[in-house]
Amino acid sequence: MDSSWQRTPLYAAHLRSGARMVPFGGWEMPLHYQGILAEHRSVRERAGVFDVSHMGEFLLSGPAALEFLQWITPNDLARLRPGRAQYNWLPNAQGGLVDDVYIYCLAEDSYLMVVNAANIRADWDHLNGLAEGFAGRGLTLQDLSAATALLAVQGPRAASSLQEITDTDLSAVRKNGVIQAAVAGWPVRLARTGYTGEDGFELFCPAESAEALWAAICVLGVTPAGLGARDTLRLEAGFPLYGHEFRPDRSPLTTHYGWVVKDKPWYAREALLAAPREPHLVGLLPQGAIAREGSSVYRGDELVGEVSSGTQSPSLGRPIAMAFVRGEAGPLEVEVRGRRVPAQLVRLPFWPPSPH
Repeated sequence: MDSSWQRTPLYAAHLRSGARMVPFGGWEMPLHYQGILAEHRSVRERAGVFDVSHMGEFLLSGPAALEFLQWITPNDLARLRPGRAQYNWLPNAQGGLVDDVYIYCLAEDSYLMVVNAANIRADWDHLNGLAEGFAGRGLTLQDLSAATALLAVQGPRAASSLQEITDTDLSAVRKNGVIQAAVAGWPVRLARTGYTGEDGFELFCPAESAEALWAAICVLGVTPAGLGARDTLRLEAGFPLYGHEFRPDRSPLTTHYGWVVKDKPWYAREALLAAPREPHLVGLLPQGAIAREGSSVYRGDELVGEVSSGTQSPSLGRPIAMAFVRGEAGPLEVEVRGRRVPAQLVRLPFWPPSPH
């Protein structure tokens, strides 16, 4: 593996567990340990743990922090109280996205923003560029990415498993809640968030404590899971992924995530609302063939779209895909390895998210 790839604090632990390491967004990450199918099923049926320490973490604080965040994002952060988290976007001035993010309100004037690994530098530059308009108004930006590790414990047994190694009552932590806690004796920021469609928690901890925390979680019987299962899980749940469904040159309003945009002023509002809404994102069930990213979508003889994400769904036992398609619904076909196969149009998500 090219030594230029970055590594998380859990790199050695992954090697000891026999992980197959692959490049991803500038990082060397585990694709799987015992296999994508087994890890996917562990998360859907029991619990799995992911190393997502490659994600970026920015701390935005000071009296102007909320005003700044309100200006640069379309969701309404005024609704966010300390101890709560919110999904949001970083739009660009052209009507597309710089990134999609999660924002955690830690205190009245303190917010943690979690960004995608491949976008850390671009996001940081974007934020600092916009922050120039808030100079002298009480705004501090800190990049905590290198000092922070992030573990995601996901699945129907995530709460009961973690409860064995913490005195904090996890049943009291609601979805999108975030608290300080001790897990296996280590101080962590514990959030009931994740990107698998299952109940679960994300644990932010200092990089130096990541390996001990990972070991304590695995001892509970929680299955280590890699990027392969993380992708099949998010795709079944109909969750868009930056670089696939979200891009800088495409309006995110072409997806089913338009609920993110609230009725408030923000700097790129007009550009986003004016951007084309076609092609739009749909769910597809290709018949008997796996349609991968880039596969062409046809309505009769007309090329009407392209697959953005596709896989074999472990939960459904059949191929699934998300695609951007122009025009109204109708009989569709997807081209796979030089032949066209029928593709049924379905409502997202493919697999119901957890009710928690």
